Amino acid sequence: MTASKKEKPKHLGRGLESLIGPIIDIGQENSTTAFADRAVNFPIDKDLRQNLLELNLDDIDPNPYQPRQSWDEEQLRELADSIRENGVIQPIIVRRKGSRFEIVAGERRLRAAEMAGMNRIAAMVRVTDDSEMLALALVENIHRADLNPIERAKAYQNFMETFSLTQEQAAQKLGQDRSVVANYIRLLNLPAEVKQMLVDGSLDMGHARAILALPTDDLRKRLANRALAGRLSVREVERLVRLALSEKDEKKQKQILEKPAHIRDLEEKIRSRLGTKVNIQARKNGQRGRIIIEFYSLDEFDSIAGKLGVSSD
Repeated sequence: MTASKKEKPKHLGRGLESLIGPIIDIGQENSTTAFADRAVNFPIDKDLRQNLLELNLDDIDPNPYQPRQSWDEEQLRELADSIRENGVIQPIIVRRKGSRFEIVAGERRLRAAEMAGMNRIAAMVRVTDDSEMLALALVENIHRADLNPIERAKAYQNFMETFSLTQEQAAQKLGQDRSVVANYIRLLNLPAEVKQMLVDGSLDMGHARAILALPTDDLRKRLANRALAGRLSVREVERLVRLALSEKDEKKQKQILEKPAHIRDLEEKIRSRLGTKVNIQARKNGQRGRIIIEFYSLDEFDSIAGKLGVSSD
């Protein structure tokens, strides 16, 4: 029986290897190709070959300027499952810090890799200063829409304060419009209770921007709680803010913001029909109350009476 011919390598595999060098599965802990802090054999670009490393996870520290404070555990588990199956497809970016490394971008991948049981990960070493490091971390999360509004607001503020930048300068460095930066930073003026609603996703940016127009934290909290309880839309919240601001008396403002949505809707319908301000004051049991219809001249009174089918003669 003749010896079988040696199987020829497939052209696709040979072509890929000729371009990027030996393919390394960094998901295998005991791989014979694994190494510590040595350059990957990447023949295309000398600088790239020298800066692409495989590092121990224990040698990598988090980004001290990471703007994200909360991590979705379910999303991390899903990414960890993908990494177990396919490995880490895109290297993280790090910088040297003495004998260790700090993450510049890719902390989510690092956390998922650790969750997947990996001990090592591919990393691209980049020379960067603190300003660029913070900017890269911020931009990475902004472009992935992965920060909640308060995290993003704090990141903008931290970026400005750390490097003594104006809103205009910060926006330019981050490739953002100045109004975007300004609107997010304004969120930090909200009461802690309302900011937590933004973190939890109970309220969104539109609600928050409308609520900020109210003059006191007490009114802001009242409207935020009402919006949350009544699942009010942004447009409904904006309407309540306009009504509250039209009332100079703080007690009346509080009453407006505490009224149920269906009462406000009835007021609006009657106001539209009569062409004047209408105030429905319902008792706590909802069975009794009064309707106050305002007029500002005798002519207006006659007009309202006529619309109600009542003659003023």
